[in-house]
Amino acid sequence: MKKMINMSVVIVALWLAFANHLSGMLPDPNGQPEVPAPDDVKAWKAVQQAREAFSLERQKPIVERLQPTVTEMELGGVPVLDIKPRNWKNNGKVMVYTHGGAYTVLSAKSTLGSAALMAEATGLRVISVDYTLAPHAKWQQVTGQVVSVFKALSKQGYAMKDIAIYGDSAGGGLAAGSVLKMRDQGMGMPAAVVLWSPWSDITETGDSYVTLKHAEPSYIYDKVLKSSADAYANPKDQKHPYVSPVYGDYAKGFPPTLIQGGTKEIFLSNFIRHYQALDTAGQTVKLDLYEGMIHVFQVTLPGSPESKTALAKVNAFVKRHLGK
Repeated sequence: MKKMINMSVVIVALWLAFANHLSGMLPDPNGQPEVPAPDDVKAWKAVQQAREAFSLERQKPIVERLQPTVTEMELGGVPVLDIKPRNWKNNGKVMVYTHGGAYTVLSAKSTLGSAALMAEATGLRVISVDYTLAPHAKWQQVTGQVVSVFKALSKQGYAMKDIAIYGDSAGGGLAAGSVLKMRDQGMGMPAAVVLWSPWSDITETGDSYVTLKHAEPSYIYDKVLKSSADAYANPKDQKHPYVSPVYGDYAKGFPPTLIQGGTKEIFLSNFIRHYQALDTAGQTVKLDLYEGMIHVFQVTLPGSPESKTALAKVNAFVKRHLGK
């Protein structure tokens, strides 16, 4: 009974911390409780349900404002949401979205606000991949699900040059890692990659994990992210390029990539290191940083000048590489 009570306290505390964060109060993340142990499936289910319920409610205003057309379906045996913006015109192009949530929480439905924003900003059809969360699945299965969606789109007649991919936070790491996997499997690669605040290295590696530890309003690595990282990938696998794409061999090729983030994020070193890995290998990459901005500010602060500027840059980047 005591264990159940303690877990209830954890769930409520996580819910309140997340609610305050998204409401703009940005509480000290030191006050957040630790998330469950990596292999505690029952506890993770409780946390996932709590976060899902709140996020579904919290995104309603932006979804109601944008009024996208949303269809639930499967591609390659993987559940997805097919999101079309208002007045959508089929130009034969599509964008795939891999959502964030530290690989352990949220879903395509509870991150619909992000996909709707992207669809509205670009005019593109967006396919949001509802991949299986950790610890119910590890990185091999999750990246495989993204690859399966691309294979299904190919069967629908989409060439790789007709597809872009974007992801935020953990979804940014998943997007880049999945593209590396597709490349290595000889599938080819999409026309463009957009990464919002990507968790490009799930190990606690990089200067900003230390220097911005007390400035980061969202996460404490050892209290929240470490357990999520371990739930997604065994420690021995955490520097595999498909898990932490900052370690990828980009000399073998990679699509044009736009990396956006803020200067208040402990992931800042991830953005810089990922940019350097791509740039040093001679790939087309742009690092687009925003002063004082927080994690995935494009969605968290959708009415801000920074968000509007970032979305406009995404639209221009995607149109340039994907074609109109």
